[in-house]
Amino acid sequence: MVSTEERMRILMMIQEGKISAAEGARLIEALDDLSAPTSPGPQPSRGFESGKKPRYLRVMVTDTDTGKTRVNVRLPVSLINSGVRMGARFAPEIEGLDMEDLNAWLNSGEIGQIVDIFDEEDGEHVEVFLE
Repeated sequence: MVSTEERMRILMMIQEGKISAAEGARLIEALDDLSAPTSPGPQPSRGFESGKKPRYLRVMVTDTDTGKTRVNVRLPVSLINSGVRMGARFAPEIEGLDMEDLNAWLNSGEIGQIVDIFDEEDGEHVEVFLE
């Protein structure tokens, strides 16, 4: 666990407006990850790591107005691969998505953030990670 002092420092930065609530949550999560014992599962990475095969696809949608996370879904890549194969049979061209490109991306060995979109119209921040 993160020390109380470190948490308070992050909360003060949020209160002072130096960082958003979402950024503060990410900082606390990152500190928890650093102080936690090594776990068998991979953690989200902001950069790319090569050599490891991604095991999970995480989709996070954050409300830009409140900073609250609306969606935080973590799916096994093997389930995504199966879904892509089944979906390709029924919908050969899903609106702008090339199934072969998606499958190649999932099997590329890259781990990290692959999508980072701010939708100002809907007030959402969408992030997709391979973990």
